[in-house]
Amino acid sequence: QVQLLESGGGLVQAGGSLRLSCAASGRTFSTYAMGWFRQAPGKEREFVATIDGSGANTVYADSIKGRFTISRDNAKNTVYLQMNSLKPEDTAVYYCGQSRYERITRSVYDYWGQGTQVTVSS
Repeated sequence: QVQLLESGGGLVQAGGSLRLSCAASGRTFSTYAMGWFRQAPGKEREFVATIDGSGANTVYADSIKGRFTISRDNAKNTVYLQMNSLKPEDTAVYYCGQSRYERITRSVYDYWGQGTQVTVSS
């Protein structure tokens, strides 16, 4: 059974940085695209970034492009989200997801982690 465990969230001042990690287990990690999503209070979950199984291709939401970087280490079964120049509007619970496909996708995810809180103070 697939398990995804996020870590790295916390409280940071505006302009600061955080690095989120998501450790996966349960099936061959490199076979599946991974994604990061976030959900702010009172809002729907939104797409942040995705990376294909090889790590060669990535896609980002416009709202975070140039500030966040998604990467993966297939040897460690882990996907990362490096977040720089954080803004108060980045405050949300961040979730990692594992797709059913190897190719990048914004929407087709079968498994989710429990989420990690990111709070950016002004």
